Amino acid sequence: MRALFRYLLLASLLIVTACDATSPDDRPQVVTTIAMISDVARNVAGDCVQVTPLMGPGVDPHLYEARASDIERLRNADAILYAGFSLEGQMANVLEKLGSRKPSLAVGPASFDESDLISHEDYAIDPHLWMDVGRWSQIVPAVTEQLAAIAPDCAAAMRERASDYREELAALDGWIEQSIASIPEEQRILVTAHDAFGYYGLSYGIDVKGIQGISTDSEAAIADIRDMVNTVVERDVPAIFIESTINPRTINSVIDGANEKGHEVEIGGELFSDAMGEDGTAKGTYIGMLRSNTVAIVEGLGGTTADWPEVLNGWKQRWEP
Repeated sequence: MRALFRYLLLASLLIVTACDATSPDDRPQVVTTIAMISDVARNVAGDCVQVTPLMGPGVDPHLYEARASDIERLRNADAILYAGFSLEGQMANVLEKLGSRKPSLAVGPASFDESDLISHEDYAIDPHLWMDVGRWSQIVPAVTEQLAAIAPDCAAAMRERASDYREELAALDGWIEQSIASIPEEQRILVTAHDAFGYYGLSYGIDVKGIQGISTDSEAAIADIRDMVNTVVERDVPAIFIESTINPRTINSVIDGANEKGHEVEIGGELFSDAMGEDGTAKGTYIGMLRSNTVAIVEGLGGTTADWPEVLNGWKQRWEP
């Protein structure tokens, strides 16, 4: 009898395991390029849609080249979301080709008039829109409608979640503005490896200086480093910042150059520019990414962060219990 029982138990376990192994996720599949878009989509979609980013922590989207596995994911996706404005420069042809065959959304061009954005002679439109929370919130409606189109049964719930999420982003936007305003005015200068913080500076009132330009395609020249050294010394900058997706050598060169001129400057911390933190962590969310950046900037430059908004206590309890 025991032998028969063990046989039946084993057989049932094998059947369950086989079913689990062959049962695909039947939710609509959305693939994004950068995690900042994924986080917006996940907040809107809830459990209705499976959202997967191609580019993880520490990945530079300017230089990213699609792998065979990425092409397969994009082909199998029910919809594709990407930033646009040449952020995914190396993937442009792939996104354009696949986007003509299935629902595809470039969230930047779909949400903004180019006349309202920062433009540069050498790079056209600055694509780092997520650095201004109020501006990034404007992609939520377009993302919501794209998701609702592939999961119509969830459309009403998605629109409700989108409204709640935009309230959270509005609170975060105000918190950043208050926190940056606490930095002494003469020290309100943000020096980073590349020029990814233009919208942050424009929105929150801090002067931004990047050693490299908008894109990381080209190396910083010796003259760029020398000019930045002079700026740091002349403006008595107390701290400069490395970025999670960029080699810190140019920042270290500026620090060494300033020291040679008798000015001590330190690394104020690591900022998230073109990628978020590890998935499943606070810094792996859009709100956590901007919160981490702002805390590092404010503390490094001599300010004090504002009280955390009550509207965002739910986020804090989920990620920082």
